[in-house]
Amino acid sequence: MTQSQDRTCDQVGNQTFDVVIIGGGLVGASLGVALGPADRKILLIESVAHQSAQQPSYDERTVALTYSAKRIYSAMGIWQEIESRQAQPILDIHISNQGHFGQTHLSHKDAGTDALGYVVPTRVLGDVLWRQLKMDGNTEIACPARANNLHQRDNYCLVDICQGKNTRRIKTALVVLADGGRSALARQINSAAISMDYAQSAVLSIVTTDRPHRGRAYERFTKEGPLALLPHSTASAGKIDQRFAAVWTTRQENLQTRIALSDDDFIAALQHCFGDRAGNFSHPSARKIYPLKRALLPEPGNNRIIVIGNAAHTVHPVAGQGFNLGLRDVAHLAELIFSHTPSGADSEFGNQSMINAYARSRKRDTEMVTCFTHSLVEIFSNDFKALGFARNLGLTTIEHFPPAKRFLLKRTMGLAGRQSRLEAGIPLGKQQTGKPQTKDYAKG
Repeated sequence: MTQSQDRTCDQVGNQTFDVVIIGGGLVGASLGVALGPADRKILLIESVAHQSAQQPSYDERTVALTYSAKRIYSAMGIWQEIESRQAQPILDIHISNQGHFGQTHLSHKDAGTDALGYVVPTRVLGDVLWRQLKMDGNTEIACPARANNLHQRDNYCLVDICQGKNTRRIKTALVVLADGGRSALARQINSAAISMDYAQSAVLSIVTTDRPHRGRAYERFTKEGPLALLPHSTASAGKIDQRFAAVWTTRQENLQTRIALSDDDFIAALQHCFGDRAGNFSHPSARKIYPLKRALLPEPGNNRIIVIGNAAHTVHPVAGQGFNLGLRDVAHLAELIFSHTPSGADSEFGNQSMINAYARSRKRDTEMVTCFTHSLVEIFSNDFKALGFARNLGLTTIEHFPPAKRFLLKRTMGLAGRQSRLEAGIPLGKQQTGKPQTKDYAKG
């Protein structure tokens, strides 16, 4: 809300923070943890407790973390705990085109790393993040609470917070919106989002196979869209891992039919679509559905407000880039915040110059991931014979041309382009001041 729109907001909040993070899902909580060592007073606002069954960010889904995400969480000091709690390494990925000969195989050996990425249940990641947040003395948590209004000023921002029957107004130098793809506050400050409905939904289910997955993931392109099988770790010690998290892209006109299938019929349809390369499927979990769209804010913030994660950009889940893109937002923004001296000694903290610096640091990566995922959907989700030939040729070329394989690996592992300190696995510390020291650490 701009100053001209707001005629009743002359009262300054009686509490002051350096940074207010609105949204305590995966991205918002990650930023809160990243800023823990900073000499800043932080407030995190979340409307639903992370242990609640109604919390959409920490349900029974899984998230595929890139190798870059591992570096970020390692630098934040929490990867060891994440890894010990059902973090399943992805050792290789098999990519195929349904009904055609084109296929390729990506291995962690090609990348020279111990894994290509990791599959982690979102509830596990949420538990680790929130435990760390509660240990941090610089961060106040308002949960359950809701930020109702933002009142932008030249030198600060006012936030109205509703918590139970109480409403309070706080003052801050910087607001970070991390409240997801349906963020009403993001639309309030910037309504010019570029969006596209894919007319598809992702049907999610955990399925069991009759053989160990051995850390292999699958991405199969079908006429309706990609079908991904992500290796899933069991919570039982000594038990062989034989489960996959299935993410099945479905056209809207077929969605109701697919979700109405019985367990046996769902498994039969999945088996028919994928084949038996991963084994024989059984025991599907309850299906969950998520509509798929593409959305991008041309400018991720203005006048004391920065928008990150799905609130700023939503991409198709093909190649598992969505959350990882938001986590790289966190890495760059955290480094920028660390680069400024404590508020009071730094009049630029939170101002438009700082927001512009953040926007510049994220522009190329955001645009490349958005175009990359959209192009994959456009190329692989159709019946055109000419494109079918190109798809097969492309997959075969990648399989037999190592430079192309290395390029694809760097892009999907989050190692392409310029890397922030956290992306390079370098912790942020109180001693870091001055301009962010961003470089191409991926070359090292």
